[in-house]
Amino acid sequence: MSQTTRRELFPGVWLRSVHTNKFKSSYLSVTLMLPLKEETAAVNALLPHVLRRGTAVHPDMESLSAALDQLYGGAIEPVVRKRGETQCVGFVASFLDDAYTLEGERLLEPAAALLGELLLKPLTQDGAFSPDYTAGEKANLIDRIRAQINDKRIYASHRLTQLMCQGEPFAVDKLGDEARVEAITPASLWAQYQTLLQTARIEVYYCGSASPERAAEALQAALSALPESRDRIGGSCHVIDHADAQPRVVSESMDVTQGKLAMGFRTGGLTCWEAEYPALYLCNALFGGCTLSKLFMNVREKLSLCYYASSTLEKMKGLVLVSSGIEFEKYETARDEILAQLEAIRQGEIEDWELEGARRTLINSCLSTLDDQGRQEEFWLGQAAAGLETNPEQLAAQLETVTREQTAAAAQKLELDTIYFLKGKGGLSSGAAEI
Repeated sequence: MSQTTRRELFPGVWLRSVHTNKFKSSYLSVTLMLPLKEETAAVNALLPHVLRRGTAVHPDMESLSAALDQLYGGAIEPVVRKRGETQCVGFVASFLDDAYTLEGERLLEPAAALLGELLLKPLTQDGAFSPDYTAGEKANLIDRIRAQINDKRIYASHRLTQLMCQGEPFAVDKLGDEARVEAITPASLWAQYQTLLQTARIEVYYCGSASPERAAEALQAALSALPESRDRIGGSCHVIDHADAQPRVVSESMDVTQGKLAMGFRTGGLTCWEAEYPALYLCNALFGGCTLSKLFMNVREKLSLCYYASSTLEKMKGLVLVSSGIEFEKYETARDEILAQLEAIRQGEIEDWELEGARRTLINSCLSTLDDQGRQEEFWLGQAAAGLETNPEQLAAQLETVTREQTAAAAQKLELDTIYFLKGKGGLSSGAAEI
């Protein structure tokens, strides 16, 4: 059995502690949560990578690796994530749990201290970040941004959200854009770092055998150098509850051999904060969210219209996003069949094996979260961004009671908002507006 508690370490700094003896490792994370903005996304995304390069005490990767070796080969990695319209930057750490050290050493305290050191005691040069580290990590970040563009499946999904949410924070990529990365200097990065330490809401996570009280003491000590602030704010999420009367249809041409058809639906304002959310969650699983879904079983397997076809639910933004890979000439057929599968759910045309298969997939996913420390940390980060306390077991229990009628009712709220089609140069016309 595990016990999950949440407490405030400092104003705006919260610790989620999962007390459990299930794992041989302990898991720690520190996440700065702030509104996602086009102007600051790139500099925020760069920050944890530069911080990870070296500290005032351990000025390079070699000395940091030596410090981690003292923790039985622990690991600390920078992470940049997006939850709704909140950008989440920070570190995740994993190290041997105290219960398994050779001589009963206590590793939580030194591991937390090293994490705090990475966040709060960076290596500086002339009152700013190291020019070499800044330049090196800028190049790496640009490579990551370009890799997303080169992966046309990711690119098509991002273009869809840009079109659907133009002018909204949700349209901003978590890594920012290349031009703004290029403009970052050691001094501008340092200035933004100071701003974040003062204003970002901070979520700290611990999972391991230490008591919640001990975890709180260790992390309070590790983060004691944080500037005191009562103005820490995370992101929020603006929800548009209806689509335009006529869906927007946009196509682009690139040098690609496989078409990418992405379709975006609004959920009629239904999000993770409503009582009907479990029905929407199950509806998305039935539509395209698992391997027993209608998109996978019918559009991909039975009709062979797509190389892949799936849907994802953006629970805080109220969006269902369909991603598929198709032959250029199958655009209209695939589009119509995807819509037909959603209509079938709306009409309650759901086989028992489909409903129960999707339900069991989601429930097993919820419960298996408890067996993976990384997934558990991801789950609670999402809940923190949404301001929710529902745990995986409670979500699984809610899914057990969702009926066919409730699932169909959730599907009836979905409205097609935008279709984006990426086709090859000189490909067949799709009837979509070319941009």
